[in-house]
Amino acid sequence: MTASPAPRLAPSLALQLRHTANCVRAVEQGRSLTDVMPEVPGDLRPGVQALTFHVLRELGAARALVASLVQRKPDPAVSALLCSAIALLLLPPPAEPSNEEDGTSAPASEAKGRSAGLHYAPHTVVNQAVDAARQDRSTQRQAAFVNACLRRFLREREHLMNSVADDPVARWNHPAWWIERVKRDHPQHWRDVLSANNTPGPMALRVNPRHTDRAAYQQALLAQGIQSEPAGADGLVLAEPQPVERLPGFAQGHCSVQDTAAQLAAGLLLEGREWAAGDRVLDACAAPGGKTAHLLERAEVDLLALDVDPRRCERIHHNLQRLGLQAEVRAADAARPGDWWDGRPFDAILLDAPCTASGIVRRHPDVRWLRRASDVDQLVAIQRQLLEALWPLLKPGGRLLYCTCSVFRAEGAQQVRAFLERHTDAREIPSVGHLLPGLAGVHDEFNDNPPGGYDGFFYARLDKASA
Repeated sequence: MTASPAPRLAPSLALQLRHTANCVRAVEQGRSLTDVMPEVPGDLRPGVQALTFHVLRELGAARALVASLVQRKPDPAVSALLCSAIALLLLPPPAEPSNEEDGTSAPASEAKGRSAGLHYAPHTVVNQAVDAARQDRSTQRQAAFVNACLRRFLREREHLMNSVADDPVARWNHPAWWIERVKRDHPQHWRDVLSANNTPGPMALRVNPRHTDRAAYQQALLAQGIQSEPAGADGLVLAEPQPVERLPGFAQGHCSVQDTAAQLAAGLLLEGREWAAGDRVLDACAAPGGKTAHLLERAEVDLLALDVDPRRCERIHHNLQRLGLQAEVRAADAARPGDWWDGRPFDAILLDAPCTASGIVRRHPDVRWLRRASDVDQLVAIQRQLLEALWPLLKPGGRLLYCTCSVFRAEGAQQVRAFLERHTDAREIPSVGHLLPGLAGVHDEFNDNPPGGYDGFFYARLDKASA
């Protein structure tokens, strides 16, 4: 009789903490998690990503507490490990403390929210952090120091927390310049914006009407035990995030993963007129192709999708192929039409411009720590350059939808206001304006708010005067 294989144990918390600290340190060195996470071994990646996301959402407080615990700033590798452990200790312990010293009884998971699966008994966190220090050559000589710091934090937690309570970076877990800019741009909502950034956004789907309808797909999800609620024209917000492999018909193109804020683009660009196969549409900064696909799902148009990065263009091709859609995809710089434009004007242009990504921090918690205050002005200049380059390519009577996944007004309302002052042939059509994370639109006339709210976005439609 063949013996059953032994059950596979979850990775130890020590091993996950070791990789988490390496990811946090990489972000502090200026690397994006999108680049760093693929370097984590595949079997560890889900847990390490969940831990890393949590640490980055608590990094302002964790750094301040580490500074209060030490007389001299520790080595960066030790500091990253201490921050990772303290971020876990900031969570309440599990309702039923585990007897497992290796931490494998509570594997980390981002699937159920900000901290689900991350609650460990304090002594487990300390012991596993010390083991993590011993396992890495860059920290093994400091294992006793890590132990002493963490045990002191447990003894003096209330005093230490009070000592950093007045530090805005520790309170809001954003850089000081970011906090001040959000305060200035959204004086009535800044606390809500910063708080929302420290919780994960819900998983939203866009149903492909060329394959199925939303009601039928919602029933297909329900048959798999997946609860959802309608949002927008084509969207469903899931009660709990799911691996795409669990989504019925995903590989066949029945749906795509896309936040409800991003799903607004197609409707805002296309609404108000009939579209025919000969109408020309440009998606100027298209990768990874979610908005490109949505436009093609909604209308039969002749669409050109551009992106400056050839590798990102491959992602557009892949997404369109899965969804059964066709478009011309070219690797080109939208700001240099002389390199790619054939001289035929477009009926509509979608410009999803490069920006700080300050509106999608719920999903990319590293963004706040990677950006610098000077980045805003640099990106505003790029946005202006793109607007100036693409406006002449639009037919008289055509329309351009400008959007950014940013909450900063310099990349939204202020950018559009300056453009309108320069172009008397442009007219802004009342639209969404600024959306804020987890909240409805700032404009009173836009009061829709799907489950879990929107990511932060800005939209403005600019119509060109007829000849």
